[in-house]
Amino acid sequence: MITVEELKKSFVICLWFVFLTFPLMVIRVNPIEGVVEWRWLNMVLIAAGSFFGSMLWRYMLERKEMGQKAAEFGEEQKPPFSQRLSEDRKIYMPALTALSVFALIFPFIFSVYQTNIMITALMYVVLGLGLNIVVGLAGLLHLGYAAFYAVGAYTFGLLFAHYGLGFWVALPCGMILAALFGILLGFPVLRLRGDYLAIVTLGFGEITRLVLENWNEFSYGPSGIANIPRPGFFGIKLSLEVATQYTYFLVIALALLTIFVVNRLQNSRIGRALVAMREDEIACQAMGIDITRVKMTAFALGSTWAGMMGVVFAAKTTFINPASFTFMESAMVLSIVVLGGMGSILGVIIGATILILLPEYLREVGEYRMLLFGALMVVMMVFRPQGIIANVRKTYRLTVGHEK
Repeated sequence: MITVEELKKSFVICLWFVFLTFPLMVIRVNPIEGVVEWRWLNMVLIAAGSFFGSMLWRYMLERKEMGQKAAEFGEEQKPPFSQRLSEDRKIYMPALTALSVFALIFPFIFSVYQTNIMITALMYVVLGLGLNIVVGLAGLLHLGYAAFYAVGAYTFGLLFAHYGLGFWVALPCGMILAALFGILLGFPVLRLRGDYLAIVTLGFGEITRLVLENWNEFSYGPSGIANIPRPGFFGIKLSLEVATQYTYFLVIALALLTIFVVNRLQNSRIGRALVAMREDEIACQAMGIDITRVKMTAFALGSTWAGMMGVVFAAKTTFINPASFTFMESAMVLSIVVLGGMGSILGVIIGATILILLPEYLREVGEYRMLLFGALMVVMMVFRPQGIIANVRKTYRLTVGHEK
């Protein structure tokens, strides 16, 4: 129930918002005609938006606190829709069927531009799932993931530039080289964890980018590598539209392969060892698990998917240079994992879709799109810090039958 005290607090917040945004949103000076324009409608909208936004914020916080109290007292609660979506067959089967049909007809009913955006989103789904192995399952904070993405892309670019090799040869080469670089990174960070590990991986990512930018004889420097061929289809020459549709279905197949492998990995012996290491490294060692081997496996597996998407990225854009593999790329992939829910496959897919598609479709609101994007992230982290779909820990119940 809304109290007078809450109304007063929202009114004070509304006044502060109006006061702080008044010079920017209300006053507009035209120096050419010497006219000052007063946009009072903006002030009314800001006042109403901040007032009702404050009320909504307070209401959601209250509901969150009520849920926490109920959980503390052991009251049974209905699982959230996001959890039922991944567990209830009656919900996820129709949703999966509708999604599959939509994915199949998408490139035929939308433009090449829209298809390219969807390809990018699918690529980030694979990247997010790859990093999810390292961060979500193994609990190793990795801030240099873009370096392995670059290894895959430059593998294809250099193999084509020097030897004229195509996409299908470069794809396994990129994956293998990225996995080797992952193992190479794993050696110096075996004894590191937490913030120290994050700093080392960040340094590795920056070293890779700087080498690519300054070693002109090897990587063609900031000019990059151009005219990289798109994925081939039995030597048939494809138009731009058909090549885009072909790339779209190719990325869908690779995304499905990634989902299958990561899902099987979670339930495997290696997956359980990764989760055990994330929960408690010392206890994990005490149980006889070889931490060195598990860490190496985590870095190698995570890097493999980045290398694969690096090859696809080079084939999609037909041009690569070091500016495409900055720290922002690593931060974006990490944001996808955190927003979606660490360790959750469905969460990472939804997180990638939101983070890649939302800024594109918010272009109509111009310069305010990143403001809205940031506000959404803040709201998510306050009310769902575990991510959109939290990874629910499996529990086993032993039922004893009645003796006859």
